[in-house]
Amino acid sequence: MRRPAEVERGQEISSVELLGYEDPSHAGESTAVEKLTLKRRDYFSVTNRIGDISPAGARDMGFFREDTRFLSHLELTVAGGPPVVLSTHTSTDYVTQVDMTVTTREFGGIFLGDPVNFLHLRREQLIQEQFVDRFTLTNFVTHPIDFWIELAFAADFADVFEIRGMRRGRRGTYFLPRVGADSVVFRYRGLDGRLYRTVIELIGGVAAVRADRARFDFHLEPNQTAVAELRISARIDDEPPVPYVPWEEQVEAARSEFRAWRASCAAFQTNDEFFDAGLAQAVADLRALQSERGGEPVIAAGIPWYTCPFGRDTILTAYEALPVAPELARDALVYLAAHQGTKVDPWRDEEPGKILHEVRTGEMALAGEIPHTPYYGTVDATPLWLVLLSEYFLWTDDRRTVTALLPAAERALEWIDRWGDADGDGFVEYEKKQEKGLDNQGWKDSRDGVIFADGTVARPPIALVEVQGYVCDAKRRMAQVFRRLGIPDRATRLAAEAQAMAQRIDERFWMEEKGYFAEALDGEKRQVDAITSNPGHLLWSRAAYPERARRVGEVLLGPAMFSGWGIRTLASRQLAYNPLSYHNGTIWPHDNAICAMGLANYGMNGLAVEVLEGLYNASRYFRHHRLPELFCGLGRQQGDFPVHYPVACSPQAWSSAAFFLLLRACLGLFPDAPRRTLLIQNPRLPAWLEDVHIRGMRVGPTRISLHFTRTGEGTFAAVSGMEGEPLRVRIDLGGG
Repeated sequence: MRRPAEVERGQEISSVELLGYEDPSHAGESTAVEKLTLKRRDYFSVTNRIGDISPAGARDMGFFREDTRFLSHLELTVAGGPPVVLSTHTSTDYVTQVDMTVTTREFGGIFLGDPVNFLHLRREQLIQEQFVDRFTLTNFVTHPIDFWIELAFAADFADVFEIRGMRRGRRGTYFLPRVGADSVVFRYRGLDGRLYRTVIELIGGVAAVRADRARFDFHLEPNQTAVAELRISARIDDEPPVPYVPWEEQVEAARSEFRAWRASCAAFQTNDEFFDAGLAQAVADLRALQSERGGEPVIAAGIPWYTCPFGRDTILTAYEALPVAPELARDALVYLAAHQGTKVDPWRDEEPGKILHEVRTGEMALAGEIPHTPYYGTVDATPLWLVLLSEYFLWTDDRRTVTALLPAAERALEWIDRWGDADGDGFVEYEKKQEKGLDNQGWKDSRDGVIFADGTVARPPIALVEVQGYVCDAKRRMAQVFRRLGIPDRATRLAAEAQAMAQRIDERFWMEEKGYFAEALDGEKRQVDAITSNPGHLLWSRAAYPERARRVGEVLLGPAMFSGWGIRTLASRQLAYNPLSYHNGTIWPHDNAICAMGLANYGMNGLAVEVLEGLYNASRYFRHHRLPELFCGLGRQQGDFPVHYPVACSPQAWSSAAFFLLLRACLGLFPDAPRRTLLIQNPRLPAWLEDVHIRGMRVGPTRISLHFTRTGEGTFAAVSGMEGEPLRVRIDLGGG
């Protein structure tokens, strides 16, 4: 355990434990523990299944705000305990409820007869402007009892990068906690100059308060109920206290917010209650992950590690969610354009026109220990931003927003040609500019995320195959946008550049001997010959010739790539294959959804159905039927259950939205709002899904409802409702 920096004004801290501070690299692990997650705006919490943050300093638990952990320990102890857990739930409006009981066994001679459950203890938690932890105790014996509960707590004010294992040379200044009759205040002056405060307010039956714990005493008559609360505020500098709001009003505010969100989204109903539950949870998670940074709305990437704007994740989440909530795309486009690169800054990997990778607002970023203010070390976010801009136009016909963003689009296109293709070979490559930058800057951004078939790690500068596809797609799409906005010369040039890019991809990345595309070209322009999921993104980008696309589809759904639960990132026959790794054999739902949409782009909706079916079957074994960030790539024949990845984010935005893109791929939905049309091409449904109703899906100024039914091998589509301007629907049931 490491000692904090010296206390201010020479005060001594009698024990490090008083502050609950532990070296994060040695903090308790809780990865095997079922977790409860709450999120609202820039606040979130992760606790274990009974609502505790335990063990103290567990690296994936706590109450957080702005990349800082304001509560690192919260642990319940009760008279006669530990309590028996009866049930534990988190609702889709993000309120948790844990029900527990205590038996008479631990109370010796006070009770007669066999041990019975005599006390009901309900623990409820939510986040509004505070993290509220509420306890309701009810006595169910026929005589009065005296009972107590105790809560231990601590605040380490650790930065999320520190929690994840980054070592710091020094830290700021801790102050002794301020202890009141019904409150405790923890304080820390960060190296960024900001004063961080965790304010714990105690309500109801408070008997004793210390710097690290509080005790509540209760005298309960038969059938009497008592309530106690902790209200925990995360404040920075001189932020005022959070006004008191009764619990019932906070619950109703949370539920009202989620009801309004659900009502604004397209609604999905099927014949399968488990699938419906997964879709409903995804809609709830997309709301919870929405944040505000500087007053600008934008969706965060995932909990606990990436609760921040993340260029690639934000863009792809918004793309996946377009059938459900197109405003997520608008918010993403506007936010990312506002923070587009303007200068050359190697420390942050910034270049003019480049779309950011990640924005952090914690102590380490603001103190200059990491370059995330923002950090631009991503090679794919810039072309993906252009792809999203075009797709948003196709879904919404929002000409005002698209026109306003055209200058940002031109800057992004310039970055692709000038800065992205630094050596002028016609491909966009990456290489980090400074030591603390990311080695790999595509979506597989771990150190060994780009490898040869023999397991050798590829060396930069690296041209990823999917990035070339994104560039091809971005230019083709922007040609269409410019043409529709009356700028034909620009459109013609971009269309020609896209066609030339597709040809270069085929010439340089296709591996004839393997019948597949290489993952990348390395710094020596050699093909990185591992069989990976990356070429599936080429299909999503429509950057592969049809005969190549068919072969890619066969490989993606072949036994080496498809585990039965989903498409692996790396084929099982490769030397570096590791189904327990981060990027070399695991299954990522967003990656699968993109590949499935790519298959549908080439008429292979039947294969897209197989991908949907695999992930659906996996989702049934995850809590809330929620698809996590990733899971292990072990084959379905190797066990009856999918295997969890130990530190996967959940919820993770692009995984939460993956089902919607998977369903879109299977149903073949292709909107063209500027022309007031919707194409439904070659719809397919899996055997377990007989009916799908989509209600209130927005295409331009129209809300349309669709009904899909499966009969035998065929799937039929019908328009069941339409509001707003007329929309022409073309239904093509042809094979593919």
